[in-house]
Amino acid sequence: MNPDLHKLTHYPLMPGLASPDGRANADAAMLSKIPRGRYLAVLGGLLAAVIVRSGIGAHYPGDWRLENALVAGFLVLLAATYRRLPLSRVSYTLILLFLCLHETGAHWTYSEVPYNRWWQSLFAVSLNQQLGLDRNHFDRLVHFSYGLLLSYPIREIFLRVANVRGFWGYFLPLDVTMSTSMIYELIEWGAAVTFGGALGDAYLGTQGDMWDAQKDMAMASLGALVAMTVIALINARYKRDFARDFIDSLKVKHPAPLGEEELARRREQAHG
Repeated sequence: MNPDLHKLTHYPLMPGLASPDGRANADAAMLSKIPRGRYLAVLGGLLAAVIVRSGIGAHYPGDWRLENALVAGFLVLLAATYRRLPLSRVSYTLILLFLCLHETGAHWTYSEVPYNRWWQSLFAVSLNQQLGLDRNHFDRLVHFSYGLLLSYPIREIFLRVANVRGFWGYFLPLDVTMSTSMIYELIEWGAAVTFGGALGDAYLGTQGDMWDAQKDMAMASLGALVAMTVIALINARYKRDFARDFIDSLKVKHPAPLGEEELARRREQAHG
């Protein structure tokens, strides 16, 4: 067995998350016994079915193609890094859940997903009226889910690649979620300007809200903040060295200033 994969199967429930009890560890051990290739094949099959179904009868085919261009690039990146950096089954599952939500928005366009009609058919009441909403908020849900579901895979990468500890293991996933959310809004803006017309409007989906981009970024940030707070609270409760790691991560490791001081030191070394 690949030693890196062997290490993955011995994580306590999830990477960077302490196990609350023996049963959770037993469940995680049982999950780790499922062949990784088989588990990912099932997830891949489900995702492929969701994407195909999303494309069938898509309300705005041009928008569907735009929405899935980033998905295709993301999946290529996951495949390209799989051998050197296979993520946990938990991370891949969270990614699948988010992409399923995204494909729902791609099928209808985010501003036209009829969640309110679905709710009315089930409960005979309007969800928007119950919550006092005056617009379609499916896009807000997906942006919130972006932070809630994807900040954990981002955290796993930071823990395993950058070896971050303590405070930085919670702050950096939040920071990356916020920055990538901003980048996505810039991509939306660029696409809307480039394609214009009905396609640009469908892809942008502001629904007349001039602060739409800022609110979307805020929702993604809130989702990531919730996820990181929950993980931190669980680790604080069950991880004995949580406080020490947190405090040590905030200590100054290199007291000497950088910038011009470091440049001067390097010049002195170079001239001997």
